[in-house]
Parts: sequence; C-alpha cells; structure tokens
Amino acid sequence: MADSKINQPVVGRRAFVGGTLAASSLAFLAACSNNNASNAGSSTGGDSAPAAGNTLNYYINNPVCIDPYNAQEDQGIQVVFQLFDTLTEYDFEKGEIVGLAAESFESNDDATQFTFHLKEATFHNGEAVTSQSFKRAWERIVNPSSAVASIYGPSEISYHLSVVKGYQELLDGSATELTGVTCPDDQTLVVDLNNPYADFAYVVSHPALSPVPEAADTDAENYYLAPIGNGPFKMDGKWEDGQEINVVRYDDYYGTTAKLDGVHFSIQRDQETAYREFQAGNLDVCDVPVAQIDAAKSDRGVSEDGYTMSDGQHMLLGSEPSTYYLTCNNTAEPFNNADFRRAISMAINREAICDSIFSGTRTPADGIVPPGIDGYQEGMWPYCKYDQAAAIELLDQLYPADGDGKRGITLQLSYNLDGGHQAIMESVISDLEAVGITCTSDTQEWAAILTEYQDLNYQFGRLGWIADYPIYDNFLYPLFHSDSLGGDNRSGYSNPEVDELINQARATVDTDQRIDLMHQADAIIGEDNPVIPLNFYTHQIAGSDRIAHLYIDPLKKADLSEAELA
Repeated sequence: MADSKINQPVVGRRAFVGGTLAASSLAFLAACSNNNASNAGSSTGGDSAPAAGNTLNYYINNPVCIDPYNAQEDQGIQVVFQLFDTLTEYDFEKGEIVGLAAESFESNDDATQFTFHLKEATFHNGEAVTSQSFKRAWERIVNPSSAVASIYGPSEISYHLSVVKGYQELLDGSATELTGVTCPDDQTLVVDLNNPYADFAYVVSHPALSPVPEAADTDAENYYLAPIGNGPFKMDGKWEDGQEINVVRYDDYYGTTAKLDGVHFSIQRDQETAYREFQAGNLDVCDVPVAQIDAAKSDRGVSEDGYTMSDGQHMLLGSEPSTYYLTCNNTAEPFNNADFRRAISMAINREAICDSIFSGTRTPADGIVPPGIDGYQEGMWPYCKYDQAAAIELLDQLYPADGDGKRGITLQLSYNLDGGHQAIMESVISDLEAVGITCTSDTQEWAAILTEYQDLNYQFGRLGWIADYPIYDNFLYPLFHSDSLGGDNRSGYSNPEVDELINQARATVDTDQRIDLMHQADAIIGEDNPVIPLNFYTHQIAGSDRIAHLYIDPLKKADLSEAELA
C-alpha cells in the first residue's frame, strides 16, 4: 500500500555494513545505476606501490571526474562516495530510502514538494554544511555558465534534477538560479518539483547531488582535482591523472569516524594489469578478470552474503542491480528495423556466455530491468532468448541467405578490449556467424567508443548500466525516454507512447499504479527491442588477507568508512 508521506529518520552512514543478506535470493532490493558498468576505463598505469600502515590500497580505472558536478561512472563515484554525504541513502538491508546528511525528510501529499532537515556538519575545510551548500551544488550542475562548467564543460548528469522547478530556465540561460530550491534556514532545504515524483527521495541519494562549499565556485579549477566534501574521508593532495588519488580520515566528521587512516586509490590502465598488481601484494581490493574467477574463488574464499569481506571470505560475487547489453543505433540501417534487432537478439546464446565465460556467476538477461528491482517481472522482453530458428526466419525475410548461408551483410561491433569484454564479444560474433552475419570489430579506446555512441556514429556495441538509484524508473527514463537523447539514451530510440507512459508513472504517487505504468512502458520497449540485454552483473571483486572487514554494496559503492584491516 502506497503512502505519499515520506518521513524517515536518519539511520547512520551506510546502514548495512555487516549484516546478512540472502545471497541466493537477491534480498538486497527486497523492498524497492550512468555508468558504463565495470571495467570501462582506459587510463594509463599508475604507481602501484602499496601504502604503508593502516591504509587500504584500492584499484580503480582513471575516473571521468571526482567533482560531484560530473560524477557519472562507477570509478569516479567510488571516490566521491568517500568524500561526500548526500541527503539520503538506500538501506539495502531494510529495503528503503533513509536520511544521511538529512536528519529527516518528508513530502507533501501529491509529492510535488520535498523538505529535508539537515544534520549539523562541516566540510573538510571547516565551513558549515547548510541548505545553501546543496542549492549551490545543484545550480553548478545545471548552469552551463557556472565556474566549473566554464572550465571543464557542462555537466553530463544534470538530468537528475530535471524534475525540479526552474531546471530548464537555468539550463537554457534564461534564469540565474534553480528557483525550485529554497532555503528557509540553514538546516532546511525545500525542493519544489514541476510535477509529482514520489521517487525523488531516491534521486537525491546520487553522489552527484552532494553539497559543496564556497570554494567549489571561487576556486573551481583546484576544486576539480581536490574536492572538499562533507564525508568521512578528505583529499590528501590532488588527483594525479592516470596515477593515484589519496584520501585520509576526516576526524571532525559528524558521523562515526573511519577506522582506516586512509585509502590509496591506485589507478591502473586495465583490469588485467591491476590483478597482477593484486597478486603481487600491491593492492588490497581489485576486480577479478573473468579468466581468473574460478581460481580467485578457490584462493580467496567466497563471501557468504556476496557483499562482505571477512577472514577467509575475500571473494565477492553478490548480485548487482545492473545490466550488460548491446546498444544498437536505431537511427541508421540495419538497426533501424525492429525485426532485425529482434533477430540479432534471438541469435545470441546468453546462457552459454554466462556459463562458459563467467563460470555461472552471471545470469542471462530477460529484459533491461534486473531481478531485485521492485516491479521486476520475469521474461518482460519476448526476444531476450536464444531461438536460432526464429532468428533465421526473421533474417530470411530481410537478408535472404545464399547457397553458403551468407546474407551479404557485415556489421561493425564496438567494444573495449580490457576487462574480459573481448571474450563476450567473440561469443556474440560466433553466434551471428552461425546465422549468416559477418562482424568486424571496432576496438578503440573506451573514451573514443563512448564518443561514437554519443554521436550515434556506430552500428552496435557493448554497454552496461548500473542503477544510479535502485528503482524501475532509473532503467527506463535514462535509457529510453526521448528527453535522454544526447545523454544516456545512446541508442537513439524514441517512442512518444513510451515517453507518455513514463511521464505518467513519474507523476503517480501510488506505488502499485506507478509500477503498472512502468510495466506498460517496458512491455512496449521490449517489443521494440531497441537494445539487446545479455546478462545481469554480479560483483567480481577480490580482497587481500589484510582486510578484516569490508562491505561493498550492490551498487559497487565500498563503505570504506567502516572498513577494517587485520
């Protein structure tokens, strides 16, 4: 039963840090993210020498950004998560959104206004965190003329605030402030929305919507490389591009202070290089290449809940609210034909990929929305299955085969080579060859491939989506709504009927009715098959014997404030 009143007390930072999750039942989202999924980086290798003392050595790729204004992928967000606290956070044990920097929060009856009551806290430079700190932060994300945008370009994730009154006016330059955000006093933040949006409390849990001090505007260039936050860790020096990022404990943190002295984020060029450093003892936390999964499970010991490292259990394989998929350019031949996309989807053996490449640790995708998200329904996308005969039947109508079974069509498949993606794409290529389609590989650096996706200058290629916040809307609106074209909607898909259903769902306060509208939109999207989901992600993260306790949530955010070394 839905309740339009949202009023949650604060539970404390990262509420679930050591409890038990049912690993076999995806309990991490029982009540209920852009990123390019894991392994997306393409940085140069950094200094991997381990830090001494009570400092954790953590592998990341080179981030896109560690300033909240453009925190958009999991590598940068990992750092932002340690430096900043947002208004709310998702409690995976309770399955609900709770306060973090907010002591409490509530909405009006129609969910058009949200009020957040802040805890007293300070930034790392001693400046008080106030409601103005959040207003400042949100305006610099939206305003294309903000100090940071003038140097580094406009934020690519401002759409998180698109439901706030005054968003469009600030974005297009006809206003100088976000009029929907007001500050009655230092501890009260009021947000007025353009229309009802009951899920807004989830939106403000995104690290990009963290507060910032005055220095973010007055010294934007330095702030970009050494952000000043309100979280349990503070910067130690600045981000050394392609090399390292160091953070240390903030002793004046308003919550429970961190147990670690600090964290050394070691930036490596790819997962394979990083794992060799891990095996050499130079890293404490590292993603595991697909070819090493079985060996790592045996050597590291598998975590019982899938998310918590402890003595003898240093391999995490917990499910994530994330989907690995092929994006298709719906604006150009041959992928502008829905039957062609359906045929390609049915030609791919997802089960074989999960079993042979991932040793059964991933699950074949049956749609874009993964299990565990509130409203998930099995088999939502009818062509998300292996049916070679049905694929051939559709292809015969479009590109009849010759005597040798060839169809006279060659496709270009784009993907980055690191992180095990090559093995997956080679399996896809083999499946397509089996139905008469030849593929060539476009294997540029990841940043270049992303630019091609953004410009719709590609045919099809790999992508991944980890939920920004674990709700149904976060899979449909960013990836398929027309408003997201030029943003995370990289397929070029646009359907007015889908747009209207998503808009209605976002404006519906009743949870059951909102999910029903999302189902209707998802069913149309699944029939159109604009992208090709392949599998649902799991953690593939190993820890060293130095780790006594570490929790990494389903969104891959590590709670380093509660981490302990042996």
